[in-house]
Amino acid sequence: MTKSETTADFQAEKALVRAFHDELDQAQPDQVEAVLARHVAPDWHWRGMHPFNEQRGPEAVARVFWAPLKTAIRPLQRRPDIFIAGLNEIDGFKGRWVIEMGHLMGLFDRPWLGIRHTLRIVMLRYCEFNRVENGKIVETAMFCDIPHLMMQAGQNPFPPQTGAMLVQPGPRTHEGLCYDQQDPALGTASLAAINALLNNPGAKFHNKDEATRLARVWHDDMIWWGPAGIGATYTIERYIRQHSIPFDKALSVGYRYNGHLARLAEGNFGGFFGWANLTLRNSGGYMGMTAGPGPSEMRVVDMYRVQDGKLAENWIFIDILHYLAKQGLDVLGRMDAVQSGGGRPPGGGGKPPPRRRAAAALELAADA
Repeated sequence: MTKSETTADFQAEKALVRAFHDELDQAQPDQVEAVLARHVAPDWHWRGMHPFNEQRGPEAVARVFWAPLKTAIRPLQRRPDIFIAGLNEIDGFKGRWVIEMGHLMGLFDRPWLGIRHTLRIVMLRYCEFNRVENGKIVETAMFCDIPHLMMQAGQNPFPPQTGAMLVQPGPRTHEGLCYDQQDPALGTASLAAINALLNNPGAKFHNKDEATRLARVWHDDMIWWGPAGIGATYTIERYIRQHSIPFDKALSVGYRYNGHLARLAEGNFGGFFGWANLTLRNSGGYMGMTAGPGPSEMRVVDMYRVQDGKLAENWIFIDILHYLAKQGLDVLGRMDAVQSGGGRPPGGGGKPPPRRRAAAALELAADA
């Protein structure tokens, strides 16, 4: 980075995104489009996880994502854990991005994406990247852990995962909300630590030296907050056993790294996303699936906390539903088919099955 790049001030971009979030959080579902239109460019490029994928403009994003979500989970409360801004290394430190990561919390009062509502609190993990230009948000990547929400609702679509399933906390240091201007030197050091991970040379596929290789860039007591379906793990030794060995055994065939669209850091935090980061084929066994028919995309977000020049915590978002859909498994469609498999007897007579009677009771209770 040049001196001007390391001393850039992102307070205007942060203020814009915070004002956008404040107004969006207070909006009713039928007000969302107008809120979006006030803060984003008319040709806003929005990337969301499966089944939302890529959308253009505020009307489309309001219709397919925010209005249905705010109708189903209400009132929707934003609970951020990390908030940073910086210049994008990928485009030569030109693009100005603001990142927020945390949970969207609310009462799950209506179905969403075919997921049955519970009338109880749910926490939807999210990480949102916003590129700001000329006082408007022009590009967004909104990653959210939909399988994690399914598990909270008692509808786990996957076999037992290798890591732990839990509602993931924010940084251990509780310093992730960088609303004020940060020391540029910290951001430079954090980005260097992330790039050291990406460029860490040595053995792969986990021979006896793998722990030594990882210890170059990770603290021994590192925490890897993995997505639902994989789970969280703690310490280098357990990370190798509970995530990287199963991942590499099943997904090393045809592995190709595609790069990132944005990578930046501020303070002791940083991260990246790609669209898609990786291309790889399931050679059999990954997440209970048989071998896939061919290579498929994997869209990934990584957020990091850096401490003393090494990585201490890592929050991961993977669009697993998209990856599995490309491999021939429509998780949401299968769940919907299973849940709607019952029905009234031919001719329409008789009472609805118990599951549908229970669902009707939930609807009435939500309206009360």
